[in-house]
Amino acid sequence: FQDLFGVSMVVPLMNLHIKSLGASHTVAGIIGSLYGIMQLFSSTFVGCWSDIVGRRYSLLACILLSALGYLLLGTSTTVLLFAISRVPVGIFKHTLSISKALLSDLVSERDRPLVMGRFNAASSVGFILGPVVGGYLAELEDGFYQTSFICASIFLLNAGLVWLLPWSEENTGSRVHQQDSKGTDSFSPKANCDLHLKSATNGALPSESLFQSPWLQVVTVLKRIKGIACSDLWDILLVRLLMSVAILLYYSNFSLAMEERFGVKPLFSGYLISYSSALGVLAGCLLGPITRLYQHNTYRLLLHSSTLTCTLILLHASALSIWMIIFSSTFLAFSTTIGRTCIIDLELTIGGNEASGTLLGVGQSVTSVGRIIAPLLSGIAQEFSPCGPPSLGVGLALVAVLIMNMNKQKYCSHRSVKLKKK
Repeated sequence: FQDLFGVSMVVPLMNLHIKSLGASHTVAGIIGSLYGIMQLFSSTFVGCWSDIVGRRYSLLACILLSALGYLLLGTSTTVLLFAISRVPVGIFKHTLSISKALLSDLVSERDRPLVMGRFNAASSVGFILGPVVGGYLAELEDGFYQTSFICASIFLLNAGLVWLLPWSEENTGSRVHQQDSKGTDSFSPKANCDLHLKSATNGALPSESLFQSPWLQVVTVLKRIKGIACSDLWDILLVRLLMSVAILLYYSNFSLAMEERFGVKPLFSGYLISYSSALGVLAGCLLGPITRLYQHNTYRLLLHSSTLTCTLILLHASALSIWMIIFSSTFLAFSTTIGRTCIIDLELTIGGNEASGTLLGVGQSVTSVGRIIAPLLSGIAQEFSPCGPPSLGVGLALVAVLIMNMNKQKYCSHRSVKLKKK
């Protein structure tokens, strides 16, 4: 909550600040793109690094270096300083991914979707409240600088919480792994990850070697990334990419399309987006009952949510009245929230011997690719029609659903997809 609350206070104000420093639209766009590119290449490495050195130290390092970036942002009086301040944030702002990896280590497969849903719900609340507070602070004298310093202070507070909280990561993880590994022919990725982390043959590092073997850490990171690249995860990652781009296309020209199609003011579009975000929080809290309804079958839930997302984006693109837009936005908030949680759970489940931090890092890199591709596709599609971007999103989502159906036998035969009952 605090992480996204602090970030969402600053992010909406950044374009205004860099323009006030004299930067052109092109320079502002280049700096924004460089941040996305840094996130693209660093997320996999940082996630894998967290598997090697442990969640606590990697999380502390990422929080402190992100705090440094926002502190520098609060002192940026030139475009160059602004660009430099984005470097540590672009490389190390992976606190949410590491937190998710930690939760994956500590909870059972059965409870993982529920816990991830609640985690996403708490994060969404922070993202809803942050822009409101940031907008209020921006109206004060030197408001952007004050907002940046407050954001950095929030990150320092989070670092203190991480340091002070009792840590029994390995013991708790081992206990959960042992519980999950009972029974014949059972599939436990967390148990495999635990062995992967502790086994010297797999390149794991003991805690006393944390600061003594940097080169060994780099070699181990590269080995694990190679293992992911050679694994049987291509279809899951492709589905994640297609669905991410489809959803990004839906939101890419939302306000402009509403104004051109229905004459709706941007204020109403903002209220509608906030309404959808609030429903997304509710959807995260309801993941427990929904997963129980599906008997913890992650694949089936993901397939149905992706199909619903595709249908709702199609309804949005072909809507003849604003009420159809409101209707599609209402249920789209539920389907996208459920889909995001399920794709992460499916990655961790099917991933097998790969560690959770590496898997989440790779998944985040795939999403970053989508963030780079989506604006380009949106601009091209919008040349033809205001409904072009969501219509293209429908096609991509449909391809994702078809890929899942083509691999249905693989998922259904995999014992890990249907989580074990107590």
